[in-house]
Amino acid sequence: MSTTVSHTFPREERLRGKADIAALMSHGQWSGEEHVRCCFRTGTGTGINRVMVSVPKKHFRRAVMRNLLKRRMRESYRLQKELIAGSGVDLMLFYGSREVASSEVIRDEIARLLGHIPAEAK
Repeated sequence: MSTTVSHTFPREERLRGKADIAALMSHGQWSGEEHVRCCFRTGTGTGINRVMVSVPKKHFRRAVMRNLLKRRMRESYRLQKELIAGSGVDLMLFYGSREVASSEVIRDEIARLLGHIPAEAK
């Protein structure tokens, strides 16, 4: 019988707190695609994957566009989180492009990034 992953994004799966974010930024590994970059750290000991999403104000001055891109990235992660299920990974998704990508492009890039995490973490 296969295990199914719930396609929800509860509060426990959100990376928050200064200490946890600082540890991720200082000890994490970076990987990137054309629009989306990620920083990840394995072996956190929590047993669950925690995610943070960031879109810089420097590239998108209007909050409407920043929120749109954050929604697209969270939704893409939520639907594809089984690619790293059960790993105990802290992950930051960072939108690094100045152009607004479609949902499909963001979904494909996040899928490739999530697919690389277990291979690089070993």
